[in-house]
Amino acid sequence: MAVADGARPISLAEEITKPRTPLADTWGQFIRNRLAVVGLIFVIFIVVLALTADIWKSLGFIEDFAYQHRASSLAFPMTCATDNAPGKPAWCFLSGADDLGRDIFSRIIYGTRVSLAVAVVGAVVDITLGTIYGVVSGFYGGRLDNFMMRIVDFLYGLPDLVIIILMQVFFKTMAAYKAEAGPLGAAMIDINNSMGGLFFVFIAIGLLGWIGVARLARGQVLSLKEKEFVEAARSVGATNPRIIFVHLLPNIAGPLIVIAALSVPGFIFTESVLSFLGLGVNPPTPSWGSLIDFAYKTNFQSRPYLILAPGIALALTVLAFNFLGDGLRDAFDPRLRGT
Repeated sequence: MAVADGARPISLAEEITKPRTPLADTWGQFIRNRLAVVGLIFVIFIVVLALTADIWKSLGFIEDFAYQHRASSLAFPMTCATDNAPGKPAWCFLSGADDLGRDIFSRIIYGTRVSLAVAVVGAVVDITLGTIYGVVSGFYGGRLDNFMMRIVDFLYGLPDLVIIILMQVFFKTMAAYKAEAGPLGAAMIDINNSMGGLFFVFIAIGLLGWIGVARLARGQVLSLKEKEFVEAARSVGATNPRIIFVHLLPNIAGPLIVIAALSVPGFIFTESVLSFLGLGVNPPTPSWGSLIDFAYKTNFQSRPYLILAPGIALALTVLAFNFLGDGLRDAFDPRLRGT
C-alpha cells in the first residue's frame, strides 16, 4: 500500500498493541485519582509507623519516669528535658506529655497499632462472614434465601453503635466479675486482657458489620448465576462449589474489596468513640480515642494542644482510608474505564 508523501511508515510492532489485563486497567484507573494515591501513600506511611513503633522507644520518645514531674508540667509542646545526666540523650516531648510524664507523641504512634488492628480485623471478618452468608443465600435461593434475608433485615434495623456500646458495657461488667463468668467467660477475659482489651472490641465491631457485605454479595450472585458462563459450567458437569469458587467469587471480588475498604474508616472511628467513652481498650494500652478523652477531661483548659495531635492523627487516617476506598470504587467500576 502506498504511503503518503511526508508520512512516516507504521511498523508492524506499532500496529499490534499489547492487550492490557483487567488488573492493569484497574491500576491505571486508580492512579488517575490523585486523592486516592495520596490516601494510599498515607496508609502505607502509618502502616510502616505502626510496624516500627518500638524504634521510637529506643530513640527516647517514650516513658521516662525520671522526668515525670518535669514532663507533666511542660507549658508548651515540642520541649526537651535538658537536665539529663551526662551521656544520656535529651528527652523531647514533641506533642507534650500527660500527668504521668508519658510522651503523647509516642503513645499516638503506638495507638496506630490499635487503629490498624481494628481496621484489618474488622474488614477481614466482615468480608469473610458477609461473603459466605450472601453467596449461600443468593446462590441457593428459594426458602433458604428468604429466611436468611429476613434475618439480615432484622439485624439491619438495629442501631449499630448502640448495640456495640451495650455489648462493651456487658463485656466490661463481665470482666469485673471474672470469678462468676464461668470457664468460657474466664477464658475470653484472659484473652481480652492479653490483647489489651482488643478482643472484646473485635467481637463488638464484627457483630453487625458484615450485613452490608452480605447484601452486596447476594445481589451480585443473583445477577451472575443465570449468566451464560455459569450455564456453560453447569452443562459440562461443574459442581456447585466449583461454580461458586471458580466462576462467581472472582467476578464479585471487586465490589466486595471496595465495600471492605470503605468500611475501614467506620471501624477506626467506632473504636475511637468506644475508647473516648471508656469502653474501648484497657489502660494503659494507648488509643487515639482514649488520648482525646484524657486531654478533654484533664488538661483541655490548661493545655488544649494535647488534643490536637491525636485528633489530627484520627482525622487524617479516616480521610486517607476514605480517599483510598473512593479510588478503589472508581477503579473497579468498568463504566469509568478510559474516562
